[in-house]
Amino acid sequence: MALKNINPTQTAAWIELEKHYSEAKEFQLKKLFKEDANRQENFTRNFDALSFDFSKNLLNQETLKHLVDLAEEVDLKDAIEKYFTGDKINATEKRAVLHTALRSNSEAPIYVDDKDVTPKIRTALRKIKAFSNKVISGKWKGYTDKPITDIVNIGIGGSDLGPMMVVEALKFYKNKLNTHFVSNVDGDHVFETIKDLNPETTLFVIVSKTFTTQETLTNANTIRDWFLKSATVFDVAKHFVAVSTNLKAVVDFGIDKKNVFPMWDWVGGRFSLWSGVGLSIALALGFDQFRALLDGAEKMDQHFRNTEFSNNIPVLMGLIGLWYTNFYDCESEAILSYSHYLSKFPEYLQQASMESNGKGVDRNGNPVTYQTGSIVWGGVGTNMQHSFMQLLHQGTKMIPADFIGYKESLYKEEEHHSKLMANFYAQPQALAFGKTREDVHLELKVKGELDQLSTLLPFKTFTGNRPSNIILFEKLTPETLGMLISMYEQKVFVQGILWNIYSFDQFGVELGKELAKKILESQKITN
Repeated sequence: MALKNINPTQTAAWIELEKHYSEAKEFQLKKLFKEDANRQENFTRNFDALSFDFSKNLLNQETLKHLVDLAEEVDLKDAIEKYFTGDKINATEKRAVLHTALRSNSEAPIYVDDKDVTPKIRTALRKIKAFSNKVISGKWKGYTDKPITDIVNIGIGGSDLGPMMVVEALKFYKNKLNTHFVSNVDGDHVFETIKDLNPETTLFVIVSKTFTTQETLTNANTIRDWFLKSATVFDVAKHFVAVSTNLKAVVDFGIDKKNVFPMWDWVGGRFSLWSGVGLSIALALGFDQFRALLDGAEKMDQHFRNTEFSNNIPVLMGLIGLWYTNFYDCESEAILSYSHYLSKFPEYLQQASMESNGKGVDRNGNPVTYQTGSIVWGGVGTNMQHSFMQLLHQGTKMIPADFIGYKESLYKEEEHHSKLMANFYAQPQALAFGKTREDVHLELKVKGELDQLSTLLPFKTFTGNRPSNIILFEKLTPETLGMLISMYEQKVFVQGILWNIYSFDQFGVELGKELAKKILESQKITN
């Protein structure tokens, strides 16, 4: 069954939100906190190892009620069930959207075209486990009978961003294997990556659903040519494996068909790290850590599927994002992590969000008359406090921000972590409450610089009233990372339903590829 087509702007809830906004646009966070001594508690939701504090947002209980009413009126619950049970909600491509099934431990069958896909998923996981164990243990040998020391993932888009982000984020848990990622068709990127590698001890994982992606195949062929300078074509099978559906093309490349890991058309590329695309994750971390990542994602999936909207963290995130996008006309949102391990997370979310919800037509094929999508960007604290945070604090744009932090550091370095977390809590507070004229006056008085008050006052005053969420976990582990990724995936899903768009196709990616192919062909003819 297809998703319902409901224009959000025609709902009663949207009309109520428009009326409410005339009052809400005057909200002051200082006043909201003053009027409600328990505001932080009232606008915090806890789940497992996660705390989600959305108290520093320009909303009150009435706002929340109207937003939840909107989710009810567009029948988000129905959409969630269709999503989890294999309905073809990617209607333009006639596909189900089942990355949630990849991490499920449930015994319940999930049907696609009347076939239960859960046995295939379990078989693929067993294959990933067996293969990764063999490589990590040293039982898998290269063509000179040496064990593997380096893994190179060759992919692009979701076949690169997801695995790369996870391996970087969980570097603390890595095993002895060195992991590298090649994505850009820029030859300098390829040769810079392989220049110090030993072909005798390197395993290449080629990730391409069709095994025709131009960038991936160009890079794979270049790397195979480099490999064959010291090896023979018969050695390719010991050093190249693939994640693909195109068995013939993979075998023609020289890869043993036993070393091909499956992909399915009901898993979109940008949500595929949970599948065979995550092979490089399992190799880098070990299968048990990969399974823990999946389990964390499933934990958040169940919270999302089964929790009422007013307490549902991904739903609340989606609704709050819509509130700023469609009523405050905010065009971007910042993802600010206070763990350096998550340096690649904003880049990963850019694809998950912007490729999904960067759509200009609704599910009826009509141009939308309201904003969809959001420009996602971000950085790592405290680095970004010395760069772009100036604009968030005193610029002319309102940019809602998510602050992501962890109570416990992995290396147990308390002095560093205390300073880090002091900054983590200070930034949302500064954004929300700013710095008054009185604060500036007192500061200059203490410094003995009152004579400069009239000159400096406009520059040292902060208006505040700038919104943010605080997302806090106990500790960065494979499980909590899985929860975090799933939480944002489900936020993307929620917003796609609210905006009445299809989140799981990406036709906008294709035009540039088609033109590049024509340009390349014309250059060949000219030459």
